[in-house]
Amino acid sequence: MIRNFLARMRAPEPPLQLYEAIVAQARQPVFYTDFAVADDVEGRFEMIVMHLVLVLDRMQQLGDEGRAAGQSLFNLFFRDMDRSLREMGTGDLVVPKRIRKMAENVYGRADVYRAALAAEDMVALASAVERNVRPAAPGAAEGLARYMSENCRALRSHDFDALAQGRIDWVTPATMASA
Repeated sequence: MIRNFLARMRAPEPPLQLYEAIVAQARQPVFYTDFAVADDVEGRFEMIVMHLVLVLDRMQQLGDEGRAAGQSLFNLFFRDMDRSLREMGTGDLVVPKRIRKMAENVYGRADVYRAALAAEDMVALASAVERNVRPAAPGAAEGLARYMSENCRALRSHDFDALAQGRIDWVTPATMASA
């Protein structure tokens, strides 16, 4: 009991700056113009999840501190989704069901994206992007897959402190749309 209390006291604060950096990147207009991701609730959700998975994957590689901060980031994401649903007028009885469904979607996407990235399987990654993000422009899924792959590589150079402060050097998405 005391151990749990002490562990909670040492648990890192939710990395708000990191979450804000993820959301800001996911909102870049290029995703909704050049890649033709739907500029609606579902499209924005997919773009946040895509970036969240990339960052959480890197946090997992940074030891116990990174994993704890990653869990806090994941929790913060779902608190934000809960808040967003309520702001959109979703009723109190429905919110938990919607959050549970979102969690299933996030876990599923994370598993598929991580496996494809780890195997450097661009066909599988593009297929997953096509199925989940559903960009409307020809070749956009392949461009988003390249974008994810390049950012996965770029994030390897980011240490815990940079990530915790929300300092991420994202690869420019526009270069992937025309590649």
